[in-house]
Amino acid sequence: MKKDKEKVLDEVWTESRVREFLDSEPKAGTNRDFHALLKAYQSMRAEDFELFIGMFLETGRDLNATDKSGRTALSYAKEHRNSGEHVAALEAKGAI
Repeated sequence: MKKDKEKVLDEVWTESRVREFLDSEPKAGTNRDFHALLKAYQSMRAEDFELFIGMFLETGRDLNATDKSGRTALSYAKEHRNSGEHVAALEAKGAI
């Protein structure tokens, strides 16, 4: 069977592409702000994620939003060994 989609490495992220993540729709019962942050973290390089965080905060969103278990995007990012720049970007903007 052929793969449906090839993995894209070093994708160019325009400002409008980054901004699209602000409108990520969560599953029912999932906090909208948490969902957008986690999806952006999982999808973006650190410099693009930092741009996203600025846009996210400009629209009045909650950087410390939690999932159903009370975990933040920062707590998820801290579990990954290669997430140092993402963690630093979150913490620099006040994530706890």
